[in-house]
Amino acid sequence: MSRTNFEQLLEAGAHFGHLKRKWNPNMAPYIFMERNGIHIIDLHKTVIKIDEAANAIKQIAASGRKILFVATKKQAKEVVSEKVKAVGMPYITERWSGGMLTNFPTIRKAIKKMSAIDKMTTDGTFDNISKRERLQISRQRGKLDKNLGSIADMNRLPAALFIVDVNNERIAVKEAQKLQIPVFGIVDTNSDPKDVDFVIPANDDATKSIAIIMDVIAEAVNEGTSEYASNKKERKAAQNEAGNNKSQRKPGNTRARRNPKKK
Repeated sequence: MSRTNFEQLLEAGAHFGHLKRKWNPNMAPYIFMERNGIHIIDLHKTVIKIDEAANAIKQIAASGRKILFVATKKQAKEVVSEKVKAVGMPYITERWSGGMLTNFPTIRKAIKKMSAIDKMTTDGTFDNISKRERLQISRQRGKLDKNLGSIADMNRLPAALFIVDVNNERIAVKEAQKLQIPVFGIVDTNSDPKDVDFVIPANDDATKSIAIIMDVIAEAVNEGTSEYASNKKERKAAQNEAGNNKSQRKPGNTRARRNPKKK
């Protein structure tokens, strides 16, 4: 059974592409027709591609790895942050900082700086510095939080990227390609699907279109993380049982005692 259907996508306006003159020829396999100079996306193919992407996303989440969601355009940022935050995955909705992936050690330093500032607010350090210094540090913390807040708990590179509008996030796509990190993406008719490993052909400008796809992807993440938690619990129980069985065994003689020498 499909995770979404033609009618839902149609109602959300997911079929509306860009003007014909703005199209990318590589999107031809996903275009159904042209109407009034606008390309119409084949939603039957969109349904199939959503299922493929969701199943792959679920497998990644079930392995305990992270998917980084990237959506900085106005129509996408709020809906993406809301749905991704609910399933505990990292996301970027403000600005993609160059080197976010390719220079990850530097990004980790910035995250540590943010943690250090947080510690200052709780260990009494703030009480011993001037008001001006506190204001400067607070502003620095706010700037870091705006750019990196959602990835503060990401201590390693993500297993995949999910991108809304690959044209808008082309720097992120290039960094992922360089590091051979799989890219999932909502791809409109003006974008190149060859840059994306898991293409979801759909309108990437309409909030409703983005929302209906994100609902499916978020649910797939939730299924995967639940499966991971369940498997982890079972493994822990099995280890505890094995440990208990081991401790209950009585040690036996592994070698025969030597007979004492007769004097």
